[in-house]
Amino acid sequence: MRNILVIGSGKSASYLIKYLLDKSETENLYITVGDLNIGNASKLIRNHKNATAIALDVFNQKSRVEAVKAADIVISMLPARYHIEVAKDCITYNKNMVTASYVSDEMQALNTQAINKGLIFMNEIGVDPGIDHMSAMHVIDRIEEQGGKLILFESFTGGLVAPESDNNLWNYKFTWNPRNVVLAGQGSAAKFLQEGTYKYIPYNRLFRRTEFLDVDGFGRFEAYANRDSLKYQDIYGLEDVKTLYRGTIRRVGFSRAWNVFAALGMTDDSYTIDDSKNMTYRDFVNSFLPYSPTDSVELKFRHALKIDQDDIIWDKFVELDIFSAKKMVELDKATPAQILQKILMDSWTLEPTDKDMIVMYHKFGYELNGKKHQIDATMVALGEDQTYTAMSKTVGLPVAIATLAILNNKITTPGVLRPINKEVYEPILKELEEYGIIFNEKEVPYLGYNPLHV
Repeated sequence: MRNILVIGSGKSASYLIKYLLDKSETENLYITVGDLNIGNASKLIRNHKNATAIALDVFNQKSRVEAVKAADIVISMLPARYHIEVAKDCITYNKNMVTASYVSDEMQALNTQAINKGLIFMNEIGVDPGIDHMSAMHVIDRIEEQGGKLILFESFTGGLVAPESDNNLWNYKFTWNPRNVVLAGQGSAAKFLQEGTYKYIPYNRLFRRTEFLDVDGFGRFEAYANRDSLKYQDIYGLEDVKTLYRGTIRRVGFSRAWNVFAALGMTDDSYTIDDSKNMTYRDFVNSFLPYSPTDSVELKFRHALKIDQDDIIWDKFVELDIFSAKKMVELDKATPAQILQKILMDSWTLEPTDKDMIVMYHKFGYELNGKKHQIDATMVALGEDQTYTAMSKTVGLPVAIATLAILNNKITTPGVLRPINKEVYEPILKELEEYGIIFNEKEVPYLGYNPLHV
């Protein structure tokens, strides 16, 4: 049998492992799932005869090497920073490798060695990055084959709560890593290209510069800019594009409210708060507000942020119970961002019956035969339950499909790769449609730049 090693059995691995198990008989596969938490790995393989769960510490070189040597191909579902040690083992022992993570500088440095050994290191084959690459290149290549010239590309993705589980005023719950949500946009200004001009949005303005998006059947959303849209110019071959913008999707109103946390400094992760362990939520909020011998914390909060008492945004903060004098932070030497994350997890953690949702939206503007055209493409994926989530579906299925394609010599180009070539994206997108991951395209009037971006 052909041996597949999956390292990591976290939230994104459920669909991946299910796909491989379902194909194990017809494709002659044996799947080994390695994780520090062997219980979680065992749960996902469901006592399948063609699978084994093993305890695997990626920092234990001996056990890691043994597992890699026994495999025909390796899938790393570890946090991105841990891929490199696995990748080095794959170089040493001549194993192909697949990850859903961005190509790091360390991974890219292995490109020449991988090519020389004829090895395929497929990266960025999840949802974002992954499905975004493939669905974008599918349309971009088609436009260029027709003789069109791309002049605008905008792309947006969001991990959200499904409509039937959307029951709070923020229209949001954590469907992935809460820390990434709290720290979103920090570190550098968002940069993008607009009508041939480089544009920048500093963090303190990021959540007030949003774009509206309407998705048939699911209503209106908003999007704020990602940190660096320009890196996709080379990746997608868009050297002549005039507008290039990528963003994160939320429901309308989220960004305006989130901007309050950013403005107060509650998303800062660069310093710790003294005696945070003994703080109440109310103490935490008050620590960012001016002193007053008479005004309440609530009144100071509204005055500082210019929020009227009858504004819906005020109700959002009340709903989070951030003014509670009873709830304790209970985190020692915590940063503001860590405390905010704990507070939000009280309200935004998915309930056992909740379902998640992935929304993706692309805009393609192009010139053809002297006229300007625009194609909008949207995809919505809904989760089934807390194990088989939309996030695990859209991350895990592309990884699994690519792995099998490599095993079956349908993907043969060696090196450190992204799924941007037809050899990769055409069959994967086609198979994803069988699982309900479908892009709906429609021709719309060319709108050019969005005035909110200027």
